[in-house]
Amino acid sequence: MFPKLKKLLLVTDGSLYSEGAIREAISLAKKCSGKLYAIFVLETNPEYETIGSNFFDKEESEAISHLESIRSSALESGVDCGTIFHHGEKAYQYIVDEAAERRADMIIIGRRGRKGLAKLMIGETAAKVITHTSCNVLVVPKAAKIRCRNILVATNGSNHSSSAISEAIGIAKCCGSSIVVVSSLMSDNELEEAKSNVNKVVELAQEEGLHVEVLTPFGKTSDAVIEIASGRGVDLIVMGRFGKKGVKLFKGSPTEKVIGNSGCAVLVAKSQ
Repeated sequence: MFPKLKKLLLVTDGSLYSEGAIREAISLAKKCSGKLYAIFVLETNPEYETIGSNFFDKEESEAISHLESIRSSALESGVDCGTIFHHGEKAYQYIVDEAAERRADMIIIGRRGRKGLAKLMIGETAAKVITHTSCNVLVVPKAAKIRCRNILVATNGSNHSSSAISEAIGIAKCCGSSIVVVSSLMSDNELEEAKSNVNKVVELAQEEGLHVEVLTPFGKTSDAVIEIASGRGVDLIVMGRFGKKGVKLFKGSPTEKVIGNSGCAVLVAKSQ
């Protein structure tokens, strides 16, 4: 399904929001014959000092039990799965460090719900993992299923987009998927640039014998991507980590907004 996935790091917090990530991580590891690691980081909190150690011990016991349940499910599917537990401050740093130490090809993580203001947020830990890790990150909503029948890739002509394009074409070639290429514009003055962006993808995809649909809609990138993905049965969106001109701000970026509002999984490609 995904090419060259030998090691996957699944991030879980034991909540319902992790269910989609757990399911798809096991599925991906099985299809790719990859090694799966499941990590749970229990963040320390000053309240533990006042509540007492019994509460912390209970939380730790539940976390370890949750990891073992994932391991059992993976083994039943024929997937080799190791478990990792940490407790301390800055959960994202433990995740980033473990991914680097184990040379993970991909981090798989769940996403919060979409109620109220939370619809614009994917979770502080997930956002920081995406910002700081050096590998691809797959964000999976609870109900999302990844079949790679139809892949959407967004491009703005930046180097970050080039990473996304490369990943999308690689996955599509491996799975025999079709690709929808989107480059949005805010005014008529940007039309030629948008056409140039999508045409570059078409040339690369056609060299691999892939079917490509190109779209240059008006409006914000995040809005366009979400609407098009929903209307065309897309089950995987691939985007670059940061915005145009190499501005390394993930929070508030089109990619973050797509992750927070899309019904399907989003692969955030590492920068080249």
